[in-house]
Amino acid sequence: MKQRIITALILLPIMLGMLFWANGGIWAAFAGLIALLALWEYSRLMLFTGKQQVGYIGATAAFMLMAYCEQWALPPFAWAVVLAFWLLLMPAWLAFKWQLQGAGTRTLLLGWLMMMPFWYGLLILRPDDESAVPLLSLMCVVWLADSGAYFVGRKWGKHKLAPTLSPKKSWEGALGGLVLVWIYASVARGMGWFGFESGWLTTLFAMTVLTFVSIGGDLLESWFKRVANIKDSSNLLPGHGGVFDRVDSMIALIGVAAAVLVLLG
Repeated sequence: MKQRIITALILLPIMLGMLFWANGGIWAAFAGLIALLALWEYSRLMLFTGKQQVGYIGATAAFMLMAYCEQWALPPFAWAVVLAFWLLLMPAWLAFKWQLQGAGTRTLLLGWLMMMPFWYGLLILRPDDESAVPLLSLMCVVWLADSGAYFVGRKWGKHKLAPTLSPKKSWEGALGGLVLVWIYASVARGMGWFGFESGWLTTLFAMTVLTFVSIGGDLLESWFKRVANIKDSSNLLPGHGGVFDRVDSMIALIGVAAAVLVLLG
């Protein structure tokens, strides 16, 4: 617990500093670093060899640099695929417990399908420092859903949400996290923190989708670790495991939020 607190106290100011004060280039590099570290840990869970990891991460980093310098944008079709993955394919993946290992084409594509929209999404949702509050408000959905699920599940959790994937998660905890998100979203909407206007019921519906998508992102990474028989995606963050362990839910939420923004304007 001491290590977790110390690590959090170091990382939180860095994250907030980047979010509120970094210029476009520095923010893109910072977001790229997070995505690349998560991708490296993903390749570790997929049992890539060292040379395969270097090639995979190197090629991705080169694409990110070119994409930012040349202002390449993902086409709407790509964002539609992202939305379909998180809303349809990810639940099916968890239900049927599909397995992928090795540096095959499907494994490579899956890593990019998760991490590249995450990176692009962080840039789209935070085009300048004035957009820091709306993005932070979306990130809070993940943290509140996770915290609510932990405390409610610990107190009243009886029915396992996914006993094979994550034995500690319960349906009661998920519901508790969702209720906490609803309360938060009602306040955030009234304060204008999300940066867009919508009806109360529409906002609650959107937050419900994002909450369960974030839970799914967490469960999907848990499944990857179970298949690989690895406890943490890495030990980069003392007390917390790896970067992928910390942003698994965020990857899903940011991808879906950015996809909706691009497709629906």
